[in-house]
Amino acid sequence: MFMMEAKRIAIVIIGALLNALSLNFFLIGANVYASGFTGAAQILSSIFNDFVGVSISTGILLLLLNIPVLLIGWFKVGKGFTIYSIISVAFTSFFLQIIPVISLSNDIILNAVFGGVIAGVAVGLTLKSGASTGGMDIVAMILSRLNDKPIGNYFLIMNAIIILLAGLLYEPENALYTMLTLYVTTRIIDAIHTRYEKVTAMIVTLKASELQKAIHDKMVRGITIIPAKGAYTNADKSFMYLVITRYELYDLEKIIHEVDPNAFTNIVETAGVYGFFRRD
Repeated sequence: MFMMEAKRIAIVIIGALLNALSLNFFLIGANVYASGFTGAAQILSSIFNDFVGVSISTGILLLLLNIPVLLIGWFKVGKGFTIYSIISVAFTSFFLQIIPVISLSNDIILNAVFGGVIAGVAVGLTLKSGASTGGMDIVAMILSRLNDKPIGNYFLIMNAIIILLAGLLYEPENALYTMLTLYVTTRIIDAIHTRYEKVTAMIVTLKASELQKAIHDKMVRGITIIPAKGAYTNADKSFMYLVITRYELYDLEKIIHEVDPNAFTNIVETAGVYGFFRRD
């Protein structure tokens, strides 16, 4: 278990480093913006520097923007999820401070594409490990749990605001290049880990009551439990059926491994959900 958590933290730190490299080597120098709170921190840093005459780094602003969100996430989303978000935000801000802002290319398209690719790898690896990059990830999780709308909707709104500001504050081309970066980032994240989708977990277990309690201690999700019988052993078992987001898949796998490592689990993609998705 220690090695599993150590590996998870190491991946989060690597993701933070890659995210900082994408910003300081490609995006910041080209006035092209990333997605979510990172892009918001870039926009604010540009406004302070170009219109107010005050130099505040993207790393500092990213940390400040995340503080209230992380506090809310601690109580509304879960301590484990938020702890890894804190690690991600802290190391991203740290790397942004110590890595110099340089331009590896004067070609804005190359900056937009390579910055988007590296940012996508950073976020994708972090999400695949069961953690988050903080910021909009936590906001979207909270809002999605309140009304069960797709998490992706909130990312689209946030990114649309960033694109609009990029076009209004600077050249319209900056908005177009920002759209290119966001598209590339999203495609890379989808290739590594799709964060917006819901999945259905079907679990056959001899420890249904223990699993149900452990899952409800960690997640706010409804579970249907149906009596089942093993065809080969003729043993009485339970069939557990629940729908979760991909954000929660890592935690579910961890719970099953701890409570009943012999349970048979099948995870399938979910095209749509109707009715009550969460446990009230």
